[in-house]
Amino acid sequence: MTTPNTPRKTSPLSSFIFASRWLQLPLYLGLILAQGVYVVHFWVELVHLVEAAFGNQDALSAIFQATGQNAQTPPKHLTETTIMLVVLGLIDVVMISNLLIMVIVGGYETFVSRMNLEDHPDQPEWLDHVNASVLKVKLATAIIGISSIHLLKTFINAQNYTDKVLIAQTVIHIAFLLSAMAIAFTDRLLHPAGPTHPPH
Repeated sequence: MTTPNTPRKTSPLSSFIFASRWLQLPLYLGLILAQGVYVVHFWVELVHLVEAAFGNQDALSAIFQATGQNAQTPPKHLTETTIMLVVLGLIDVVMISNLLIMVIVGGYETFVSRMNLEDHPDQPEWLDHVNASVLKVKLATAIIGISSIHLLKTFINAQNYTDKVLIAQTVIHIAFLLSAMAIAFTDRLLHPAGPTHPPH
């Protein structure tokens, strides 16, 4: 006779299948390395921006090419448009890094193993109620934010893009919006909010 505290015995096959979740660990470690690459890229672009602000022509030329400005005669100093494009690029890197953190931490917590962070002072607020459904909605929202930054960069630098590219990026962004709305609506249907009772 087993008591409620007695652990259930599982078959070797079930244990093996359950242990296969650890195959995802190298994937999350790889994403951590990818985030490290983004950190390096962020600082390289930031250093170029600071050097260009102090008149370094090589840094200015590198920034001018990286932001996709295709003028025949690059400016001799930073312009407001160039600064805005570089800053938006840095924000883009930060948002992608946030997306990576959500995938790494949330995915590991949801699909691999609990991290036991309940009493940790630095536990992210969103991790307290994360599950596969919530993670999908958050990822969709993050992708929309990243797409918005890309679209804004394109509109600011619109003179260097064709109408076909502008329309295509706008349509893709709208598709992301509709996809996120569909994911959120599906999640609402699958997990309807319980009835709320007014306080007495």
